[in-house]
Amino acid sequence: MSNASLPRSATIFEVGPRDGLQNEAELLSVEDKVELINRLSQSGLKNIEAGSFVSPKWVPQMASSDKVFQQINRQTGVSYSALTPNLQGLDNAIASGVDEIAVFAAASEGFSQKNINCSIEQSLARFAAVVEKARHNNIRVRGYVSCVIACPYDGVISPQQVAKVSQQLIDLGCYEISLGDTIGVGTANNVRAMIEAVKSKVAVDKLAIHCHDTYGQAIANIVAALEAGISVIDSSVAGLGGCPYAKGASGNVATEDVLYLLEGLGIETGVNLQSIVDTGNFISKRLNRANQSKAANALSS
Repeated sequence: MSNASLPRSATIFEVGPRDGLQNEAELLSVEDKVELINRLSQSGLKNIEAGSFVSPKWVPQMASSDKVFQQINRQTGVSYSALTPNLQGLDNAIASGVDEIAVFAAASEGFSQKNINCSIEQSLARFAAVVEKARHNNIRVRGYVSCVIACPYDGVISPQQVAKVSQQLIDLGCYEISLGDTIGVGTANNVRAMIEAVKSKVAVDKLAIHCHDTYGQAIANIVAALEAGISVIDSSVAGLGGCPYAKGASGNVATEDVLYLLEGLGIETGVNLQSIVDTGNFISKRLNRANQSKAANALSS
C-alpha cells in the first residue's frame, strides 16, 4: 500500500449516539445521551448522528430523541443528524431542529422485509416524499444501504445490486450514500469489488463506508475503502452497537480504532483521539459494559 494512493484527509461520521446506542440493552437517561453528544461535539468531530425519530415501540433506546436534540450544546460547524424512516418522523425531526436526516434502505430483499416490513422498491417509494419534504426545508438527506456484502437471510449480495440501490437513493436526492457491511462478514477483496461496482453508478466523493467488526475485519476493510477513494468513514465511539438481526454480529467499528489507523497513515481528521478515548470510557461505564475499542483499551491502560 502506497500512501500516495490514499486521501490526505478523511471525515469521521460518528454514529454512536444513534446506530450504536439503539442496539444496547442498557437504557440511558436523556442526561447521559446529552453528555455523550456534548463530549463528542468537543472532540473535533463535524458529523454526529444524535438520534432517531422512529416508533419507541420498536426502538425504545431512541424514545427521547426529541428531548436530546433540545438539550444538547450545539457547536458551530457540527452537523447533528437523525434517522427518519417516514414523514411523521421527519416532522418530529424538523420540530427538534435537526441539521440533516438519514433514510435507511437495504441491498437485500430479505433484510428489507424483516427490518422495515416492505420490499426495497416499496421502501424507496416511501422515502421519496421524505426526501422531497426534507430538501424543501433545506435539510440535507443521507442514504444508508445495509447488507452491502451479505445478508443473514439472503446470503451473498451482488455488488451490482448494491450499486443499483445506491444510485436510486442518489436519484431521490440523497447527498451521500453510506455503504454498510451490516453483519460484518466483508473482507478487503469483496469490499473493494463492491465499491468498484458502486463507483460505476455513483461518484466516489458521494460514498461513505460503514463497517461492523464481527470477524475483526473492519480496519482492513476501511483501508480497502480508502484505497478505492472513499474518504468518509462511519464509526461508533467505544464500538457501541451491533446488528440485532445477525447472529454474533458485534458493534460498529470503534471510532478510536479508526482514528488510530488514520493517524498512523498520516491522514488528517481534525479529531482528537484522546478526547474520543475519554468519551468512550465514559459511555462504556454508563452502559455497564467493556469498551470494545482495542486502541482505547491500550491507551487507557
